[in-house]
Formats: sequence, structure tokens, C-alpha cells
Amino acid sequence: MTTTHPPLHGTGETTPTAPGRRRPARGTEPHARRSPALGQSRLARVLALAALLLFASTWLLPLGWGVLTALKSEQDASDPEHWLWPRSGFTLDRFSEVISRGDLPLWMFNSFAVATAVTVLTVAVSAMAGYAFSRTLFRGRRVLFALTVAAVLVPPQLLIVPWFRQMITLGIADTYAAVILPQTVAPVMVFILKKHFDSLPRELEEAARIDGAGHWRVFWSVLLPLSRPMLAAVAVFVFIGAWNNFLWPFVSTSDPNLMTLPVGITAVKNAYGVQYAQTMATAMLAALPLVLVFLFFQRQIVKSVATTGLGGQ
Repeated sequence: MTTTHPPLHGTGETTPTAPGRRRPARGTEPHARRSPALGQSRLARVLALAALLLFASTWLLPLGWGVLTALKSEQDASDPEHWLWPRSGFTLDRFSEVISRGDLPLWMFNSFAVATAVTVLTVAVSAMAGYAFSRTLFRGRRVLFALTVAAVLVPPQLLIVPWFRQMITLGIADTYAAVILPQTVAPVMVFILKKHFDSLPRELEEAARIDGAGHWRVFWSVLLPLSRPMLAAVAVFVFIGAWNNFLWPFVSTSDPNLMTLPVGITAVKNAYGVQYAQTMATAMLAALPLVLVFLFFQRQIVKSVATTGLGGQ
């Protein structure tokens, strides 16, 4: 059905309109500009940038204070009146003293060895456990998974005494194994990887099973290659946690040759007490490997958070 509009000026003819189409009202032409949405307005961008700067400053201020203290002498580090600009100026002597003592390379080696072993074992065990909870059916699966989730709520401090007695029973107290093995228990990583495996399409697993693949083949050749970003993110989080762990390495060993960096930093003292500038210099050097690890795996971490459950999706 066609409709007609009033005749044009000076003529008696009418202009037909195609069926189902209406003439746009005056002032609503397609080229008319619309008001920007809230997220696209300049005010919203300014407010978001201000909020980000505020949150970034709360993280950078302690770091800046630590660097500032590490660049001072011991006398200037304990002088509250000249906390910003020291009387004797800035110096790198504290860093050279820490490196020349000879303890820092040993502490760093121990931390790297322990953190690497904990990361490899935790990722391997958590990935296999997450696959078992996600893709296999066995009796008691729901009960075991519920206990795993409940274990996330247990503070690690409550397990210090049972862990220590277990290490003594096994005869591995005051060894690398005693420092490493208890830290491989990570229920939260099992939960994260289980949810990640749940999000992967089951059609790929079914296609592999048609070709005769078993559980191990599906896990190793199908699911793990698809989970590299998530595994990288989990590995980085576990590595950082193991690197910064103080309580269990402090309790599990008394051998100075097994000290990790967090434990060694507490030993930076002299006859006059704690050396604040030297302690901060040691802490800055201890944090440097973590910064490098994060920068190296930054893309994988952002990709895993953006595409899987770590970002609340």
C-alpha cells in the first residue's frame, strides 16, 4: 500500500512513498548529532583518569619511599627532619654494601630455586586436579570439590604446626624439600583451573575421543594448549607468592644456607640494631626479579584475566 503526501509547492502532483516507509520528522534527520554517552564524555574520561591516578599513587608512594630510603646513609634514614632530601645527599653505597656482603646472591638463589619448584609442582598438580574435577566422573567428586573450595577458607598459619610435624616424621626437616612441598598445596588454583576447563568447548574433547584419545591425551594435547594464558597467569601468581613467602621458610629451616630473601632481609642487622637503609636496599633488589617476571608475562596475564574467570566473568 502506497501513501501520498501533500502536493509540492506550485504543482498539483503528489509524491508517493514506498510501502512500509515513513518520512522522517523534522529535526530527526540521520545526520543529526546525538549527545555522547556517559562513558564517552570528556568528564567521564577525566574522572576515570583521576581515579586511576589516585589508586596508582597509593601503590607507588610506598615504593617511592623505599627507594628514597635505600639511597640514603644510615644516619639520614633515621632522621625525620630531612626525610625528603638527606643532609649528605643520595648515595648508592647501601646497594654496594648489600651486594658485597655475599649473602644476597645465596638468598636470591634459594628464593629462585624454591619459587621455581613450587610453581612447577603447583601448576602441574592444580591443572591435573582441575581437569579431574571438570571432565571426569567418579564417586565422591562433588564432596572432594566442596572440600577443596572449603580449604580456601583455611588460613595457612593454622597449618604451620601440622606441616612441621609432618616434615619431622618424613625425615626431611631443614631441607629444600621441607620448604617446597607444603607450599604446593593451592586449593584456589585448583578452583580457578577447574572453572577454566569448564569454559572450554566439549566438542574438542569429543572429537579427540572419536580419534581414540584417552584422558591423558585429551588433557595434554587438547586442553593444555588452549590454556596457556591461564597457566601462565597462575604460574606468575604462584611464583610471586612463593617468592614473598616468609613464615613457612622461616619456620621450616634453621640452616643459614637455606635462607630465602624474605628471611634473609630480617637478618640485616648490626650491633646498633636494624639498618633501615640497607634493609630497604635489600628489599628493592629482592623485588627486581618479580618486576621482570611480571613484565615478561604481562600479555599472558592480561589475556587470561580478560577472557576467563579471574576477572569475575
